[in-house]
Amino acid sequence: MTNQISSKEVEIILRELRRVINNGTSGDVVEFGCYDGGTSVHLAKEIIGTDKKLYVYDSFEGLPEKTSADTSPLGLQFMPGELSVSKKQFIKNIMSARVPMPIIKKAWFSDLTLEDVPKQISFAFLDGDYYLSIVDSQKLIEKSIVTGSTIIVDDYGNSALPGVARAVDEWLSRHDAIKKVEQSLAIIYIRN
Repeated sequence: MTNQISSKEVEIILRELRRVINNGTSGDVVEFGCYDGGTSVHLAKEIIGTDKKLYVYDSFEGLPEKTSADTSPLGLQFMPGELSVSKKQFIKNIMSARVPMPIIKKAWFSDLTLEDVPKQISFAFLDGDYYLSIVDSQKLIEKSIVTGSTIIVDDYGNSALPGVARAVDEWLSRHDAIKKVEQSLAIIYIRN
């Protein structure tokens, strides 16, 4: 199992998830873009003993097509189908880590509906790499995000993936939230 994010970023994600748990924020945990389960394993371990469930979403077909919002001379290596891992391999990785199996939804984010996400979300990790993937996942979670919840978006500070920061900044302009950036993660605290 490989992890597409650094160990320092994993520490940040888990610190923020623990904060949500310790504050008693109600709602489940969602991960959009679970790849091979590297981050999913950590999230699943962290919520053991709580009433939270982990929901993961991925096409399991790798990256989608880029749009003009994702064009960057630094991001030429990102091609459709890259970073593809099968759902079967994801399940195998979760089982070998001996953590509870998350609820898995195989689909492109644009094909998901509000029925596919939990009614209440306390923590969301968005790792969609591209503008539309982040926009689609934000639309899916925004009605379920509760006061006191946290959203973390990977690649916010990655100049090879400029669409991520654009999607986050546009969303923040319409929502009551506070953002801070650590490593390449945008950490968004929902006020109401």
